[in-house]
Amino acid sequence: MVKLSSLGDVIQTLPVLHDIQSRYPECSIDWVVEEAFADLLRTVPSIDTVIPIAQRRWRKTFWQSDTRAAWQAFWQALRSQSYDLVIDFQGLIKSARVARVARLNPGGFSVTYANRSDWCSYEWPVRWLLKRSVPMEKTIHAVARYRSLAARACGQDAALWLADAPVYPWPALPASEPPVAVLAFGTTRADNLWPASDWAALGQHLLAQGFTLALPQSSEQELQWAQQLAGVLGPACRVWPRMPLAELKKHMAAASLVVGVDSGLSHLAIALNLPVVQIFSQPRVARAGPVGRPYQQAVGGAQAPMADEVWPACQQVLAAAPARHSA
Repeated sequence: MVKLSSLGDVIQTLPVLHDIQSRYPECSIDWVVEEAFADLLRTVPSIDTVIPIAQRRWRKTFWQSDTRAAWQAFWQALRSQSYDLVIDFQGLIKSARVARVARLNPGGFSVTYANRSDWCSYEWPVRWLLKRSVPMEKTIHAVARYRSLAARACGQDAALWLADAPVYPWPALPASEPPVAVLAFGTTRADNLWPASDWAALGQHLLAQGFTLALPQSSEQELQWAQQLAGVLGPACRVWPRMPLAELKKHMAAASLVVGVDSGLSHLAIALNLPVVQIFSQPRVARAGPVGRPYQQAVGGAQAPMADEVWPACQQVLAAAPARHSA
């Protein structure tokens, strides 16, 4: 499997693991992913080998000898195993290049998308870079797109695979006491940001209901933002220290609610089967929003919602959430 980034897209690809292994129980699966997400994938027991790549970092220093040596070590690691099937789930030239170099068994082949889908990144030359390409629906949810690609690459009927609900690899942990609501405000896309005033208003609602608030952060800018919000909301709002994704996953899994923008952490919360409200400020809900669980809802779409729209959604997902014992 080649799915390099970003965090949300990597997480939304995870149900493919269950799809494949439930039908091919003797199958072993390796995954090439950006180094920032490798520790998270190493917590997934159904992945045999996680092969990290650092394209984001290496492209900044491509002329340096240590970068060239790192590339060489990566290609050697990639080609240390041979595969019956290599699937490029990203559909970009950078990912197809990786899939193309992977070593194939006799009769093995590599696969990617034959066309673009709405709100999905795609670079048309990839269909010529790999041995096979498969057509994809124009409008399709990201999780269904990845699962459909895997099914068709395996010569299976995608509709039969999609008839089963997507399965993620991690169970939710017992809930913390007092209940914790994680406010996943961080995003690498400016058009996904939600105003600080709305976060503060939502935080006041949650504090009034007895929640403590947690603010994860992964950069100096996010840390400053989180500290400002915590200063407004008071001591029951805590800024989490920066931590690896695998550790952050453990902390989030004990939350009673996650409210987040359309970013990797809110998708991680969905994968952890938590009550989630996902805030959209652009019309990507049909491509990336939560599906199939009444305690996971999207709010907004063409424009960002107000806090008074998000708070009722929080109440609805909490009322619909399955009971969890406190830690």
